[in-house]
Amino acid sequence: MHIFRSLIFVCLFLSPAVFATAAPPDGVDAVYRYFSELKSFQAHFFQLVQDGKGETMQQSEGEVWIAKPGRFRWNYKTPFEQQIVATGTELWTFDPDLEQATVKPIDAILSITPAMILSGHKNLEDMAEVKLIGTSDQEYWFKLTPKNQSETLDTIEIAFYKQQLHAIRIFDSFNNTTTITFSEQQLNKPLPASLFSIDLPEGTDILGKGE
Repeated sequence: MHIFRSLIFVCLFLSPAVFATAAPPDGVDAVYRYFSELKSFQAHFFQLVQDGKGETMQQSEGEVWIAKPGRFRWNYKTPFEQQIVATGTELWTFDPDLEQATVKPIDAILSITPAMILSGHKNLEDMAEVKLIGTSDQEYWFKLTPKNQSETLDTIEIAFYKQQLHAIRIFDSFNNTTTITFSEQQLNKPLPASLFSIDLPEGTDILGKGE
């Protein structure tokens, strides 16, 4: 299993609404508002996975699209091609090199992880506690602590820079840190429904369907 596959479980915190500069002193209300106003988001992403010593385990990049409720697509281009697609009811992971796809009911995954927040299944207030942990030169860092701790996820930090979501940092129970930075964001634009469906080549081995 590629390291970046852990994205399915721990790192889909993203939204297109404007982050208010005139936020309350602690900024928490602004973060709640940011996520509650999610409609659609499109961006290029760069993902870095590091171990507890700060050494790089993997770097990857690609494109992401999210549309509320319950739909998203992460297309990884490097170092390996992979597609992670939530259709609203199912979560698909497709590895072209392996000619293999995995499918699970989306509730089975998102109900136990903060990924539910991005996909619009549940409000952020119900999923995590938010705390401002640092500011510097128009950049705001917040810590999100899940109210129901998972076995793999410890905490998440998110950064806003110049009114846009800039980065997500995930700390897991294996002492690894995953940092995702976003660029070329497009906010609240209509996204075609075809983005949130999976089109598998003939002969693809499908795991999970009918099990």
